Amino acid sequence: MAFLADALDRVKPSATIAVSQKARELKAKGRDVIGLGAGEPDFDTPDNIKKAAIEAIERGETKYTPISGIPELRQAISKKFKRENGLDYAPEQTIVGTGGKQVLFNAFMATLNPGDEVVIPAPYWVSYPEMVAICGGTPVFVEAGMETNFKLSPEALEKAITPKTKWFLFNSPSNPTGAAYTHAEVKALTDVLMRHPHVWVMTDDMYEHLVYGDFTFATPAQVEPGLYERTITINGVSKAYAMTGWRIGYAGGPLPLIKAMDMIQGQQTSGACSIAQWAAVEALNGTQDFIPKNRDLFQSRRDLVVSMLNQATGIECPTPEGAFYVYPSCKALIGRRTEGGTVIDSDATFVTELLEAEGVAVVQGSAFGLGPNFRISYATSEALLEEACSRIQRFCASLKA
Repeated sequence: MAFLADALDRVKPSATIAVSQKARELKAKGRDVIGLGAGEPDFDTPDNIKKAAIEAIERGETKYTPISGIPELRQAISKKFKRENGLDYAPEQTIVGTGGKQVLFNAFMATLNPGDEVVIPAPYWVSYPEMVAICGGTPVFVEAGMETNFKLSPEALEKAITPKTKWFLFNSPSNPTGAAYTHAEVKALTDVLMRHPHVWVMTDDMYEHLVYGDFTFATPAQVEPGLYERTITINGVSKAYAMTGWRIGYAGGPLPLIKAMDMIQGQQTSGACSIAQWAAVEALNGTQDFIPKNRDLFQSRRDLVVSMLNQATGIECPTPEGAFYVYPSCKALIGRRTEGGTVIDSDATFVTELLEAEGVAVVQGSAFGLGPNFRISYATSEALLEEACSRIQRFCASLKA
């Protein structure tokens, strides 16, 4: 349609949202569907956070807020970065957005010119390259496959950097794989970045608190202070605090970049929801006791899913260090046929046939830039996960050589 912007030609719809929508449509038609596509904790927002929001409403905190966030939340973000990450961001070096997605987008919008490159490890969250494309940049994908536990090697990063590289986008723990980088693994990457002073670092730390066993989270500017002046550290309250619908993301970074993002946001959405911001103040400042409890539940779910998927014919499922996703390979099933005669010629066909045959909705790995794999979110009850994995086992066993 000639009326629409050329930028739309560079953008694809979100595959994860599409899968969730497809599952909802089938449920509405009466199908028994288990949706494992959404990256959303099934826990309710903790009571102390809900109470803080109610109190904010009763106090009349219902007016427009400053573009970059209410002072109380920016102060809480500053304290969080110092307390948990050893990072000194003054409140004026922070910004609050309507979800982490807006913060990422505004950082790109504020910095990318046509021809600028953004290095993105693959597999990647589906929205990363689309944001870069909308903002006029060029995504550069660097494969980090199962042979490296879905982690980017320093050699691969070094090779991907060119004079046009503006950003390196780093997500740990990862959506979609759950892979998380140790302190030493982060240091190996930051050593490369220190050799390329024109490259800035954008971190997506949204799953920071969802790491398992004795794993310790580390973020680049914490590991390598020399990167502080060219790193924006992005986080939010969605995952750890079960606040997805509240839509609060935030970042800390160099003041000139934060001011540029503030200017863009001022012409875009202005400040985030006032009530959600007051809830986020309580999330960051209040008790954190529920986080380890939820983490233990997620770890138990992870172990269940990994165990059951590895018992499925033709499925190989690594054990991730964090987040609430697994990213199993269905490579051994490519070329097999369903009972109806359909050839499984790709991960996209695999997930389509799985949904039709067994009512289990997962997301194809090709949507995240690396297949033949598929992503499962285990942010749902163990009973549903066990049933879903049993159905996957049954589907895989039914495929004919």
